[in-house]
Amino acid sequence: MASHRRPKQPSRARVTVLTTAAAAAVAISSQAANAAPSEKPSKDEVKAKVDKLYEEAEQATEKYNGAKEKQEKLQKEISTIQDNVARGQEDLNELRDSMGLAAAAQYRTGSIDSSLQLFLSSNPDDYLDKASTADQLSAQQVESLKKIQEKQRELAQERAEAAEKLKDLASTRTELGKKKKQVQAKLAEAQKLLNTLTAAEKAALAAADARASRSAADRVDLGNVGSASGRAMAAFQAAQSQLGKPYVYGATGTASYDCSGLTSWAYAQAGVSIPRTSQAQANYGAHLSMSELKVGDLVIFYGDWHHVGLYAGNGQVIHAPRTGTVVRYESINNMPFQFGVRI
Repeated sequence: MASHRRPKQPSRARVTVLTTAAAAAVAISSQAANAAPSEKPSKDEVKAKVDKLYEEAEQATEKYNGAKEKQEKLQKEISTIQDNVARGQEDLNELRDSMGLAAAAQYRTGSIDSSLQLFLSSNPDDYLDKASTADQLSAQQVESLKKIQEKQRELAQERAEAAEKLKDLASTRTELGKKKKQVQAKLAEAQKLLNTLTAAEKAALAAADARASRSAADRVDLGNVGSASGRAMAAFQAAQSQLGKPYVYGATGTASYDCSGLTSWAYAQAGVSIPRTSQAQANYGAHLSMSELKVGDLVIFYGDWHHVGLYAGNGQVIHAPRTGTVVRYESINNMPFQFGVRI
């Protein structure tokens, strides 16, 4: 006879675990279904981030410009020293040759003195100290030896100076490379953010930028140019001739500019040489309040002085703003004004 057994019931603990797990799975599934997808930043948020990156890139650009200017200065100084050393060596060789000719003449007559023999066979640096009496040499020979000693000291000093400047140049080149990478990294990050925008969003930002520039140009008032100096006005007019040229970091014209590249180029057209960087330009003349500005004065922005433009009158400046823009007019109030500089 078959056995009829009641199926074994699951334990209460097992039922509880299964029920809890099922409930959790349902809850997670429900949360996933109802979770809102991650929101894409708005074009205004992207613009704010990009503007910040461009500002940081410009800070690095001015440091890059400073390192580049130092490199060029060192290269010129080293070249000058090396030229001086080459000429000095020629002079030294001529002095030695003249002493050699004198010795040869004395040798031919059998009258070469011991002092001259000493000079010809050893380093003459301590020659005069070793000479026991002044009458061992003629006055002309003594003077020639003094010149040789002095020329040797000069050449040694100049070679040491050149060696130090070459070390400085090497470290400056390393610094230049680092600053360049910093600029490029900031620009690449900004471009990556811009690439998240649609074509329509990019067009909207560009249109707003263009409207602001046109509005600033309309507000430019040159009615007070009579109070500007001739050179300041000439610099301003030179900058005006570059309206529309693109911003490129490290550029000094005439195809493109960065901020201090434009101002230094503009003043060069007026016959005035000013430093390359905005920080150096900030200390190149008397500081002015906003109410004291005249057309052509430099205008320094940001606490670390990393941006500069030229005053255009009526609260406007002409400048090379940042990557992605061109030389244009802009309200002086769009950036943190620090002071003006009259060249």
